[in-house]
Amino acid sequence: MSEQTPGGFFSEVREADGSLDATARVVDPATSDDERVVEAALRPRRLSEFPGQPRVRQQLGLVLEAARRRGSPPDHVLLSGPPGLGKTTLAMIVAAELERPLRVTSGPAIQHAGDLAAVLSSLDEGEVLFLDEIHRMSRSAEEMLYLAMEDFRVDVVVGKGPGATAIPLELPPFTVVGATTRAGLLPAPLRDRFGFTGHLDFYDVADLVTILHRSAGLLGVEADADGVHEIAGRSRGTPRIANRLLRRVRDWAQVHGEGRVDQHAAREALALFDVDQAGLDRLDRAVLEALCRRFGGGPVGLSTLAVAVGEESDTVETVAEPYLVREGYILRTPRGRAATAAAWRHLGLPVPAHQAFQGALPIEDEGPGRFGT
Repeated sequence: MSEQTPGGFFSEVREADGSLDATARVVDPATSDDERVVEAALRPRRLSEFPGQPRVRQQLGLVLEAARRRGSPPDHVLLSGPPGLGKTTLAMIVAAELERPLRVTSGPAIQHAGDLAAVLSSLDEGEVLFLDEIHRMSRSAEEMLYLAMEDFRVDVVVGKGPGATAIPLELPPFTVVGATTRAGLLPAPLRDRFGFTGHLDFYDVADLVTILHRSAGLLGVEADADGVHEIAGRSRGTPRIANRLLRRVRDWAQVHGEGRVDQHAAREALALFDVDQAGLDRLDRAVLEALCRRFGGGPVGLSTLAVAVGEESDTVETVAEPYLVREGYILRTPRGRAATAAAWRHLGLPVPAHQAFQGALPIEDEGPGRFGT
């Protein structure tokens, strides 16, 4: 069973073979690497301190306050959205607001129903169970979780074959907080068992500025408004990226500057780390370069595009594409990926006539693209 450290930080635990430990014990920050400790220290501890996401914050606050007044655990909570927007932070805030312990594990760590049964059977009444990447749980574990979330019991199967028997195990009331970057992969029976679903969207620059000023204060870094705004504008609407860039600008300022995060330090540091004015990094620009220079703007299949930039298809699809699509640099069509007029302009290239209207392409043909599937 987990023990909470004075700092209250939780993290994944890996076995000697690299696999995740489903019991997910609490990790003492003193034993963690510096980067993880810094990220944990920058997390808000209360809902009132959580910047951005006003709709989700208000809805979740209502759910938690009503549960406190009833004196019972709140409904199960599902948080969805791209990586780095605060799903783990909100899970920790739920436990803090309820003043209950937090147990942390993840979908990849639960590959068998027995793994989940071990975690559930050790929960105390009112405890919060955080399941990160819940969409990656095994099917057998999902089916056990259905019953546990709805009836607070699990059936432990003893023996095999005709002599196997199911022993019902009653569980104390608890709250599941699930986090996923791909809510569409969750089976409907599992989604339906969450009483509250919150979708986190990308942050605007003003919210990121607020986050960066708070983080700079916690890090003991002197930062002016222009420097913070420069970082916020290149952070892709993601607090995790904003805080990471702030630490890199701090490093540059301490080594090459005057120790102050100003606009000059921000521009020089971000140029050094290949983050351009629009927040695009090396991989993003490689995707645009391949689309425009090698494939004439597309459409081109994902696998072919991934080979062209020297990355796995999953990396291109989950890391680069969401931001490029959201910002209007590429299109995902039935025939493949295609560059828009904005992509050509960002690279300083003349926009072809057939893409002059924001990259509009004929997409009625649902066959493969010109360059693969």
